[in-house]
Amino acid sequence: MMVNYLNLLLMTGVHLLLACLAQAAPRDPNHFFYEDFLNGNGNGQIHFNGVKLYVDSTQPSAFGVRGGNATLTCRYWYEPELGSPRRVRIKWSWLPAVGGHETDILVAIGSRNRSFGDFRGRVHLRQDFPGDATLVMTELQLNETGRYRCEVVDGLEDKSTLVDLELKGVVFPYQPPHGRYQLNFLGAQQACEDQDSTLATFEQLFQSWKEGLNWCNAGWLADGTVQYPITEPREPCGGDGLAPGVRSYGRRHRHLHRYDVFCFSSSVRGKVYYLQQPLKLNLTEAQEACQKDGAEIAKVGQLYAAWKFTGLDRCDAGWVADESVRYPITRPRTNCGPSEPGVRSFGFQPPQHKHGVYCYKAIDE
Repeated sequence: MMVNYLNLLLMTGVHLLLACLAQAAPRDPNHFFYEDFLNGNGNGQIHFNGVKLYVDSTQPSAFGVRGGNATLTCRYWYEPELGSPRRVRIKWSWLPAVGGHETDILVAIGSRNRSFGDFRGRVHLRQDFPGDATLVMTELQLNETGRYRCEVVDGLEDKSTLVDLELKGVVFPYQPPHGRYQLNFLGAQQACEDQDSTLATFEQLFQSWKEGLNWCNAGWLADGTVQYPITEPREPCGGDGLAPGVRSYGRRHRHLHRYDVFCFSSSVRGKVYYLQQPLKLNLTEAQEACQKDGAEIAKVGQLYAAWKFTGLDRCDAGWVADESVRYPITRPRTNCGPSEPGVRSFGFQPPQHKHGVYCYKAIDE
């Protein structure tokens, strides 16, 4: 009997509490209320009457170069406009161009913010005006292309917009010294990294094809597919009856299948140059000559970046770091190879052969 009496008292108390809360809540059917944990405005509730949160970007695409900065625009506002500013939660996240999981790179509440992972210390909010959630990125890395999400959270309201980031650069086909079609996917990744570059994405290869890249050897891309660009259809390259385009073998087994690779490089913070010497050099002499000049022998990706971004033009073949012999031409002319600009290659030469050398000298920060 006593237990039943206590249960009755408990139920009565609960009903009284709910009735009090109902009286405190706004009765207007156009209102809603929620606990405002971010703003802490006394009674813990925020009341809206037809107010909506909006988030947008004035530039849905942004561009940058390696080592440079990028600005990803994002702003938020309310309609109708609020009489006083509100403290919201802003989160930026990144979905890499190569796929994978979307990861948080920065979270901010008011003046407090925190960045994560490889982005720590390199990203911050601009906050030039009320509602400015623009992300400023510094020291851009080669693999940071992709889709970035700007999300604004105000209590129960949650809106977002997307911004695509592309790096300007150059795509180049690459095969290792031991010959054609020798790289599985992991080997292709390492080969590009060794030459100061990264695996190209399909978008980067497609852009290079539009700019005239014509290569008949299939190569790995960052998404695990194998493709190659053709601007001049011919029989050994898919047949001369096909239209120009990027040919695809689709996704291949990353460990078992072997191809070449397409690498992507962007600007370098340093100088690539042909080292003037009275005599031609073998490979060992070339490496030592760069070191004596306070530099190191240039990598393939650095040579391509210098050709693309600084207009390096030299009709002298020289050693580079992978033990191949190359030279960059921006102004095609007689005795300097084909009629199109590009980085010419004599392939991998015996180390005792004599050539010039291309060096790379870093710029001190």
